[in-house]
This record gives sequence, structure tokens and C-alpha cells, in this order.
Amino acid sequence: MRWFLPETPDVLGLLRTQLALTIEGMDAFAEWADGTSTAERAVRDDEHRADAAKRELYRTLRSAFITPLEPEDVFALSRGIDRILNQAKDAVRESEVMACPPDRPLAAMATLLTQAVRALDAAVAGLGGDGSATTGAEAAIKAARRVERVYRRAMADLLAVDDLREVTARRELYRRGARIADAVVDVAERVLYAVVKEA
Repeated sequence: MRWFLPETPDVLGLLRTQLALTIEGMDAFAEWADGTSTAERAVRDDEHRADAAKRELYRTLRSAFITPLEPEDVFALSRGIDRILNQAKDAVRESEVMACPPDRPLAAMATLLTQAVRALDAAVAGLGGDGSATTGAEAAIKAARRVERVYRRAMADLLAVDDLREVTARRELYRRGARIADAVVDVAERVLYAVVKEA
């Protein structure tokens, strides 16, 4: 007698596909923040492609019989990863609307954020494996904390700027960078939680 069981899809592989597109988008965000204005289009395009990857993951998750992590954890990780690139896209839009191009502090934040997202990818790759998930998650958190230091210095420097319009616009862009860092920490902490549950 043969038993026919549903296929076990590669849910973590789909999650890493979403992360790969997020990395591409964050690389484009860093290029944009460093002065390459044409990279803004790539940020938007990569965000749309990452959204499509997220939807594919959700569809697969609904029909999966067995998953390497609890479906709730996979969903939470995917949603958190989605927020990272959404925030980057929103920063680009806000910069355009406020006619306030990116500057050195925002470029420094963006560079650290790309490092943090790559560390998240290493964390997700290590889930259910050799313990590298914890190492990757901790590296992501460390990079995100460095973003906070850049943010505080940049906000302090705004006290010397007399143009209120510029102060307001730059403050919003810096806050957006800090929120992206918060989103990275949320995902990294969810990885750590998943590791604890699987232990």
C-alpha cells in the first residue's frame, strides 16, 4: 500500500528568494543615497519584485503540509523583510516630494543597512542548521545599532542648520533610516525566537 503525502515545498528557499530581492533593493537604495539618482527606479522595481516573492511564499505556506519552521514564524519573517524594503522605497519617495536629496549621513545609514540585510540572509540560511542563524541575527542587530549612532549624530548636526525646511526634511529622512534599522532588528529577533523554539 502506497501513501500519497502532499509535497513539502522549500519554504525557506522562498523566504531567501524574497531576501535576495530585498538585498538587491537595499543595494540600489545605498547607491541612491550615495548620489546615484537613477538608482531610485531600481529601488521601486526591486520592491515590486520582492512583493511578488512574498505573495508566492504566502500561497505556498497555505498549502504546505510540513514546514521547517512554524508557519507563524515564516509569515512573521516574510512580513518583517517586506517592511525593510517598503521603508527604503518610502524614503526615496519622501526625498523626492520634499525636494531634499540624500546626504552623507543617509548614505552611511544605507551602507550599514545593506550589511544588516546581508546578515539577515545568513541568519535565515542557517535556520534549522548549525547555529549560524544566531550568528547572522546578532550581526544584523549589531549593524542596525550602528545605524542608530549615525542617526543621533546627524540629528545633533541639524541643530546648526538655520533653514527650517531643510531641518524638517532631513529629520524625516533620518527617521526613515532609523525605522528601517528597527525593522531589521525585528526580523533578527524573530530569527532568534525561532531558533529558541526549535531548540
